Amino acid sequence: MAHAALVRGTRGYLAARWFGAPVLLLETIGRRSGRPYAAPLVYLADGDDLVVVPANAGADQTPAWWLNLRAAGEGVAIVEGLRRPVTPTVIEGSRRDRLWRRFGAVSPVEHYQRQTTRRLPVVALTPQPARAFRCTSSTHYVMAHEKASA
Repeated sequence: MAHAALVRGTRGYLAARWFGAPVLLLETIGRRSGRPYAAPLVYLADGDDLVVVPANAGADQTPAWWLNLRAAGEGVAIVEGLRRPVTPTVIEGSRRDRLWRRFGAVSPVEHYQRQTTRRLPVVALTPQPARAFRCTSSTHYVMAHEKASA
C-alpha cells in the first residue's frame, strides 16, 4: 500500500509510472466493509476510457478492488492529480483483443494469464460527468474533476 500512499500523497505526480507504464489510483468502497480503499493500477488510455486488467499478478483470487468496483458499479480514478468518477465495463471481442495486445507491451499480462485458471478481464473505466461532493469540513463544494486533495 506504500505505492498507493505515494500516489495519493503527491496527487498522482510521483509514482505515476510502474516500470514505464502509466499508473492511476482507483478508489473504491468495500462491498462488505463499506470502507474506502485505493489501489494503484497500470492503465492504458483508449479514447476517453482508462483501461485496466484485474490480473492480481496471476493469482487465482480475483483482486478485491475489482470485486468492490463491480459491486458498487462506480469508483473514482485519480490520474495525474485529477479525480474522475468512473464506471466499469468489461470489454469483449476485437476491442478486447486489441487492448490485450497493447497491455502485453507494458505489463506481463500474458504471463499472469498463464498462471491462473480464471480469464483475466479487460475493463474500461469510463469517466462520468463531474458531480459535486459536499466537503465534510465545510459547506464548500468541490467538483470531481478538480485536483485531488492530499
